[in-house]
Amino acid sequence: MGRGPLAPYQEDMHPDTAARPTPRPPTSPPPTKARLLGVDAARGVALLGMMAVHSFSETTETGDPSVTQLVAGGRSAALFAVLAGVAIAFMTRRRQVTRGPSGRAAVATLLTRAGVIGAIGVVGLGWIDSETAIAVILPAYAVMFLLAIPLVFLSTRAVLVTGAAVALVVPFVSQLVRAGLPEPSGDNIGFVSLVDDPVGVVLELLLTGSYPALTWMAYIAVGLGVGRLTLSSARVAGILIGLGAALAAAGSALSWALLGPLGGAARLTAQSGLDPATVTEVLTLGPDGAVPPGDVWWLATATPHSGTPLDLAATIGSSLAVLGAFLLLGHLPGGVRRVSDALQAPLVAAGSMTLTLYVVHAAFMGSDFSQGDSVPEYVGQALLLFAAAFLWRRRFSRGPLEALAGTLATRAAVAAGREDGVPEPTRPPVRPPSRPAPPPARTDDAPTGPIRGLPVPPGPPLPRHLDPFAAAPRRTVPGAAPGWPPPVSGRR
Repeated sequence: MGRGPLAPYQEDMHPDTAARPTPRPPTSPPPTKARLLGVDAARGVALLGMMAVHSFSETTETGDPSVTQLVAGGRSAALFAVLAGVAIAFMTRRRQVTRGPSGRAAVATLLTRAGVIGAIGVVGLGWIDSETAIAVILPAYAVMFLLAIPLVFLSTRAVLVTGAAVALVVPFVSQLVRAGLPEPSGDNIGFVSLVDDPVGVVLELLLTGSYPALTWMAYIAVGLGVGRLTLSSARVAGILIGLGAALAAAGSALSWALLGPLGGAARLTAQSGLDPATVTEVLTLGPDGAVPPGDVWWLATATPHSGTPLDLAATIGSSLAVLGAFLLLGHLPGGVRRVSDALQAPLVAAGSMTLTLYVVHAAFMGSDFSQGDSVPEYVGQALLLFAAAFLWRRRFSRGPLEALAGTLATRAAVAAGREDGVPEPTRPPVRPPSRPAPPPARTDDAPTGPIRGLPVPPGPPLPRHLDPFAAAPRRTVPGAAPGWPPPVSGRR
């Protein structure tokens, strides 16, 4: 079975207001918000890719990578992770968080969401067999939300620089450190394993597991920085497409050059100490989360889930390109856009409740009902889940688990944002500036001069053409009715 990337929790752009899913407003969203539905549509595509990776084999009968593996392997997981960073940007109102009550509220939000996601992954899905079903990523996602707390206090530029630094440095450090660490169990994290071996669980979540959170923070940081951009701008969407395509092509091309013409693959086969078949499998299909420790040439690969700088660059690039493409669809001309919105509606609906759909899909894949590697099973799952999401979306704005996590996070944020039991004061509404008051009427006994407060001695009145306070003479039009033209009004 394929390794299982997650559907991350998708944050609504609106604050949570009720403990149950909130009914959708009857009015249609404004154009700016409608363009941001591209985020949900991209998340829906990632959900389809994740389900395909879980449902089909990684290889063909000849041992070559399958079409599913070539298209969605590693990329759907990366897209989910980048969009999770975008969701964190939405949670923090798409701006840098400051210290004080608002900072405490943001911390409480991320802590609560991490707790909910982790509990669902450990208690709700920890029973799934990772060998025959999928590797549940929710516990690792909970750790990523915790590690994202310091990032929300950084500027957008610092966040993006941090993401680039993580992608370049952490894989080297990870390979060096993992040489002295025990091998991961490979099992999904459940309540029993969390109690029996807490140190081993922490090491798997951070470094040695299928989804090492320290390495994957590159996705979260990039998504957080991108989420703070003006996503409703066609120019930003175009930049995401161009930059993403360039990164994806550069990462794959450089890996091919290092492993092929420069002899990296031959060196690994001869000197790594591993079986040649194992080396070929890692270089073709990718390892389980991170490349083997030892030879630095392992870091030249860009295969799925290898966690190398080139793999991170290629998958971050593909994620940005997909997100930019769906955002750009919001700028199509009116008639074409209406057709595009109708076609995207199922993707948007599923993308708005990926946590709920992921849990349902994972539970099915771990049950005895799933046979695996079956086109009818995959198509049936996709149709059923997307149809259910579409019908749910017509009534509610969020899925059941999304509403639960959002409500708990909102209550925690409200409680953390108080000072001495008093809610954080809200900024008064901004009122338009009033028109300046007319100058005070002149009096002959105490006129004011250019220096305020100093009286001007009375004197003879100024001639009309020199007196700034004198009314302008009205023009007359020969032959016009009396009173024409009318006096000039102050409103233009």
